[in-house]
Amino acid sequence: MKKTIGVIGGMGPSATCDLMEKIVALTRAARDQDHLHVIADSNTAIPDRTAAILHGGPDPVPELVKSARLLVSAGADLLIMPCNTAHCFYDQVAASVSVPLLHMPRLAAAALREADIRAVGVLATDGTVRSGVYDKALKQAGVRAVYPSPAMQRQVMRLIYDGVKGRTVPLDAIPVEDVLRDLRSRGAEKFLLACTELPIAFGALGLTADCLDATRALALAAVKAAGGEPAAPDPW
Repeated sequence: MKKTIGVIGGMGPSATCDLMEKIVALTRAARDQDHLHVIADSNTAIPDRTAAILHGGPDPVPELVKSARLLVSAGADLLIMPCNTAHCFYDQVAASVSVPLLHMPRLAAAALREADIRAVGVLATDGTVRSGVYDKALKQAGVRAVYPSPAMQRQVMRLIYDGVKGRTVPLDAIPVEDVLRDLRSRGAEKFLLACTELPIAFGALGLTADCLDATRALALAAVKAAGGEPAAPDPW
């Protein structure tokens, strides 16, 4: 029997839509009724996760929990969060509901291990990097994490916050290829898009070669967990 997927969204809205599109694309379906039941709460009131982790900003947990419980009350059998940084608060959110909450960094790390990738360049927010949420997941999977230099990390943050979230800077004005060269020079075999805004930016820039999408890994895992028929054999 198929299960209903609940999406704790709004972090940001474009990333939520990107995940929903990937769930549809990764479900083998010949008609509407073959697709999965998905309920999304694009809760834009959830405070910025990086600001909370690094600068003592408002705690996002109350709003995350509010969304989680709302989705369960609406009939969700399992939950997903299309925000890597939000997984710093995973334990509190998971403990607040009676249904499973999938863990995107662990799923991405497991997929990297299955693909026999030994060292990956991690492109993420400052909050994700500083929280260590990917360090732990990748270490358990036997994958070495390579992070951008401080100067290159500032460009990653510009791409996420100014290029996609705020749309105040053209994507092609940010030297993304310099970031990738920096990571490759220090041993990265592939590049993990470990922020849900980055697949949107990289797709628009035509820079998806050698990039592995954590959002896609989450979407495929959600399709499988909900009893859908996957349209792809692996998350990459």
